[in-house]
Amino acid sequence: MKLGNIAKDGYKYFTFFILTGIILIGMYIKTNVFQYMIILIFGSIFIFLSIFSLYFFRNPIRNRDYEKNEIISPADGKVVKIDTLDDNDIGSSCIRVCIFMNVFNVHINRNPIGGIVKKVEYSPGKFLNASYDNASFENERNSVLIENGSKKLKVVQIAGLIARRIRCFVSEGSEIVIGDYLGLIQFGSRLDVYMPKNTLIKVKKGDKVKAGLDTIGVFNE
Repeated sequence: MKLGNIAKDGYKYFTFFILTGIILIGMYIKTNVFQYMIILIFGSIFIFLSIFSLYFFRNPIRNRDYEKNEIISPADGKVVKIDTLDDNDIGSSCIRVCIFMNVFNVHINRNPIGGIVKKVEYSPGKFLNASYDNASFENERNSVLIENGSKKLKVVQIAGLIARRIRCFVSEGSEIVIGDYLGLIQFGSRLDVYMPKNTLIKVKKGDKVKAGLDTIGVFNE
């Protein structure tokens, strides 16, 4: 995977759709024009899907300088919820920022902070609409706990109604850099970010954010 290119996962979808479309359009049935028109329509749909797959798996360049205690958005999307709750990894009354990604958003996830990956935990579950509140705890998800000195943060990748494949590119014990690749969720999904209760939150419900560019919070030392 390269910055400013297409995510690796996108090429297999593109290849499947484009080849299927070409094969269907290339079929010619002399005895049944109506049947050929149906095949032509389906072939055109597959050609469209091949182009859309490149758009969906786009991977724009996201480079900028980051401040010491800055927490950047791990996903492109819309902030749908900000609340406080207890979490075993972060502590009591931590702050949670929920970011919903629709099918038109960039779906590459990025590290919100740098540090050491202390835990990666996959949890099987349902495939409810990712915008629902209970999706955070009932849907299939993958949690990544990151520590940087005394600072601690958790990112939860949540599958959605259509998104049924979560990819995580980091592993326990690895050292990660802010803004680098964290993972990918396909076809509409959600990311929840858990931060200490004294974190200064820089976004509000309804804000649109971009991974690797927009600040969602600042650690309070």
